Amino acid sequence: MDLKPYANYLRAASAMIAGIAIGLFATVLSLNAGYGFNSLRAGPWTSWPHIGGADIDPYARAVISRSGEAPLGRDQGLAFIARTDSDGAPLDAECKYRIVDPLPAARFWTIALASPDGRLVANPTDRYGYSSVDVLRKEGGAFEIDVARDARPGNWLSPGKAQGFVVMLRLYDTPLDIDSNPDPNSFPKIVKLGCA
Repeated sequence: MDLKPYANYLRAASAMIAGIAIGLFATVLSLNAGYGFNSLRAGPWTSWPHIGGADIDPYARAVISRSGEAPLGRDQGLAFIARTDSDGAPLDAECKYRIVDPLPAARFWTIALASPDGRLVANPTDRYGYSSVDVLRKEGGAFEIDVARDARPGNWLSPGKAQGFVVMLRLYDTPLDIDSNPDPNSFPKIVKLGCA
């Protein structure tokens, strides 16, 4: 039986299968890489200001659809995530950190710990974060928040038994300009104090 007439069909089918495989692979990578394009960075903090607006890109829309979260609208505020400390090292639950102000201008803010997929981290204290109204402040208004498994005096957040975590910063009603690069020095520093 002569297969030469079918060679073109076989090549076309192989090319289509390869194209589908590459497309699926690229889509999976995109969905696991964050909220798509147009991120806003300031030191270790990253935000995607367009995910709460009408100009959201299709990859970010797919990530939000999959996770079921309801992002802040741009007129409500901005949400930032830090996956590293201020030196660029990944956050590790076995280490101790200190989150030190300043903060960009905002009417109200929150800082909380979450798992890498965005869920609040279970911990023995049932304290998941601090806000601008309940954080303990030093004289002059500055604050520090310690992140460690063992108890600390003052503002303390525990990652509980989690292996990894991220720090979430939400700025509500902020005048931060999303069309320019914000000054990293106006954002909290995440300083590693040591590891167990």
